[in-house]
Amino acid sequence: MGVHIDITGLRPERIAAVISPLAELGMALHALSEPAHHPGLQAWVTAVTARLEPHLADRMCEADFLWRTTFSDLFLACAGVPGRAALPGGTLAEELDLLDKLSDEQFVDGALEFTCALPYGEPGLGPLADEGLRRRSLELAAARGPRQLLFTERLLADPPRTRAWLRQFLQDCEEAFFAEAWSRLRHQLAADARLKTDLLRRKGLSEALTSVSSAVTLDEAAGRIDVDKLGDGRTATGDGGLLLIPTSLGWPHLMVLHRHGWQPVLHYPVGSPGLAAPPTVEQLALRMTALSHPVRMRLCRHLARSAYTTSELAQVHGMTAPEISRHLAVLKKAGLITTRRRGRYVLHQLDVTVVARLGSDFLEGILR
Repeated sequence: MGVHIDITGLRPERIAAVISPLAELGMALHALSEPAHHPGLQAWVTAVTARLEPHLADRMCEADFLWRTTFSDLFLACAGVPGRAALPGGTLAEELDLLDKLSDEQFVDGALEFTCALPYGEPGLGPLADEGLRRRSLELAAARGPRQLLFTERLLADPPRTRAWLRQFLQDCEEAFFAEAWSRLRHQLAADARLKTDLLRRKGLSEALTSVSSAVTLDEAAGRIDVDKLGDGRTATGDGGLLLIPTSLGWPHLMVLHRHGWQPVLHYPVGSPGLAAPPTVEQLALRMTALSHPVRMRLCRHLARSAYTTSELAQVHGMTAPEISRHLAVLKKAGLITTRRRGRYVLHQLDVTVVARLGSDFLEGILR
């Protein structure tokens, strides 16, 4: 499980830590559409929403599936520019020019990602060329509601018109609220990009990735970057590069662009309020599975109140000591209980802090 980036043959000079106003605007739109994902941005979301003109708010709803449930790769358009070596522009206008460089096929594929109709990580024809995929895209869009269906019909019928609509919408967002936000956020993002660049130069890719997130690791022997996410995906830098793009508005989302033929991108949050080392998806699944058994739930009720020996728990629950030991072993493997020795007795106790974090750990894991 996770997303894996094959970096075989990747040259150090092809790794870049850079900022992207278009990517940050995408995250701003996501936060405005899904404020529950970003409780730390509540004040900003409330202020922006209160002063949005109704016409712009309506247009924001018209295509919110581009940034609401799935963060469209269109907001990382530089990664799709032919040659797989382009960097983000310094301004939103420059980034929108890069968006214009994508072919109609690339634009349509990226815009229809929300339908899950396309083989994201594999080569193949898109809905503009494949009539079967076109029908499938319309069917899935219809299942998601009339707005999605209307947008998809317009997109497939006239991609240039939809591209012009999106560009104008993003420019209007810049004028309405994003220019002010970007003038404040870009300094923090630029400082983080400089830090990553310095780490790449002085200590190498492994240290830079560790600084990106504890969920990102370098497997040097395999020539691969592993990103711990609840999902599967593979890509390769090939003859292209690798981009590290920070976001101030993105926590808890850690995005990995692994679209076939595009330059891989790690789009990661900075200044996040999260834990320094949250559990991996595997650890999280192990903990939740351990707690799902009714016997272990009853054991936890006692272990949360005090420390018990195996014999004491066996007596309380009317079970044999070996049966209790097996359940305790599952809880211990999941990191949910602690043990300590007192004389010749071994005492077990629930790690209340770890259990209390399960809710936030679960949300971070599925939103990562």
